[in-house]
Amino acid sequence: MEQGRVFLAIAISFLIFLVWNFFFVENKSPQPNLKRAATETAPKEAVPQKPIEPAPAKPLSTKDVQAAPSVSERAARTLHIETPLYALSLSENKAVVKRFTLKHYSESIEKDSPRKILISEENPFGTVLVGFEQKTVDGFDSAVFSADSTIDPISVTDAEKTITFSWQSPEGMVVEKRYTFSPKSYRIGLKVVLKNGSKGIWKDNVTLSLYRKLEENKGRAVGFEGPSAKINNSVEEVEIKKIKDKPLSPGSVKWWGIEDRYFMSAAVPPDNNDGQVKFFTRENRVIEAQYLQPAMTIEPQGEQRFDYYLFLGPKSMKVLKEVGYDLDEAVNFGLFDFIAKPCVWLMNQIYQVIPNYGIAIIILTLLSKIILWPLGNKSYKSMSDMKKLQPLMAEIREKYKSDKKKQQQEIMSLYRTYKINPVGGCLPMIAQIPVFFALYRMLYEAIELRHAPFFGWITDLSAPDRLFRFGFTVPFMQPPYGIPVLTLVMGATMLIQQKMSPPPGDPGQAKMMMLMPVVFTVIFINFSSGLVLYWLVNNLLSIGQQYYVTKKRA
Repeated sequence: MEQGRVFLAIAISFLIFLVWNFFFVENKSPQPNLKRAATETAPKEAVPQKPIEPAPAKPLSTKDVQAAPSVSERAARTLHIETPLYALSLSENKAVVKRFTLKHYSESIEKDSPRKILISEENPFGTVLVGFEQKTVDGFDSAVFSADSTIDPISVTDAEKTITFSWQSPEGMVVEKRYTFSPKSYRIGLKVVLKNGSKGIWKDNVTLSLYRKLEENKGRAVGFEGPSAKINNSVEEVEIKKIKDKPLSPGSVKWWGIEDRYFMSAAVPPDNNDGQVKFFTRENRVIEAQYLQPAMTIEPQGEQRFDYYLFLGPKSMKVLKEVGYDLDEAVNFGLFDFIAKPCVWLMNQIYQVIPNYGIAIIILTLLSKIILWPLGNKSYKSMSDMKKLQPLMAEIREKYKSDKKKQQQEIMSLYRTYKINPVGGCLPMIAQIPVFFALYRMLYEAIELRHAPFFGWITDLSAPDRLFRFGFTVPFMQPPYGIPVLTLVMGATMLIQQKMSPPPGDPGQAKMMMLMPVVFTVIFINFSSGLVLYWLVNNLLSIGQQYYVTKKRA
């Protein structure tokens, strides 16, 4: 076994990993073909109702029910809440969140860019919908709640603020939704109170649904986006195209939600969190993530309370840890997550000293290279020794070109004579693969790099680098079209590395290896500039290390 073949196998494994993500990771919006049963239908548009009086202290009679007003000309109000972190709109129509804007994040890097909208009017359902599985509360699908606040907008700057929405059915079933907002946290309290003001026993399953419209991917997604949940101490992630095929089993639910590359909408159930999570697709990439409480009964004049917590905000490890409830486990960097998360922490620590994430990436790459320096030395020493044997190996191949078996025997004898391990240059490289892949995923998904500038034309480390802008399309390049300077330089460094490595004995393998820098350059052309920067710096450090080792052993 020659070193060239092993090196080729490693290079191909890298290529397969990148090509798979580039060409085969699905990013198209699936056609919504999931039809829900009658007990799972989507909310209908609200029918205005009259103001409702509180539930009576005794069961309603038939006369009372017939006389109770159910429909009014009053239109549903919309309340606007402002905190230092976000702004949202709450509609009295089902008491849902109709719009949610993050104040510390923008839609784009443009100076006049609006703030990031997490929930918009493009999602016709709003989000945070309470429902009943068996539809036992008459009129609830068109419920218009009454808010207890006459102030609008409502500012939450110094202390927590609670807003209560209430609604009563014709039979006397009272539903309350109490939102509690904090000025210093993305965590929102939600208390749902059910009061049975009727004369009969009420029995049903309470549901709480989150809705969110996920944007169409402009590039190839490497990380996860779609609905997820932590059930029975395990995080379940379901791809959008597989939602209809994988219902989640009932169990102990820690949280459930909907994720994209950088942001998340999630909810935490009450302490008695045994239940079931269901996911559904809607039109225009709207996803529903529903939590179903176990069936319960409420006696006449009795009540039941459910304490939920909501999170609508960035997928920042620091922010999610502060919120608690294991929400930080939604940040998942794949197979080598245990390596990637410490790298995120270290990158942020570097940023605290040098407030430039591009420089932080360079220093992080340098530190990882220092840690792996001994492995690199072993690899380059072996490669240097192999390069010295190339003339002798060429003679053997020429001498025994018609006898492949004898050729291999003589080459192995040559290795034994000079005490060289033919795979000695590749095994240390294999040990470094987990670090490479961990940084690869981390640099793609870390929200800290979103809209983070480096220098010059690189104004967003989460986007591909483009110098200038072309008015025409470029093959293999996603818009915007321009000169991918970092990517081209990275391809050049890979070519230099290839030239410095001992050539494979097989001419076919040699040609394939020379094509690798070109293939990698084409693949990286649409990757985020932060990821390309890491790969470029790592290549430069590797070239320096290899040159030093080779020169020392010359």
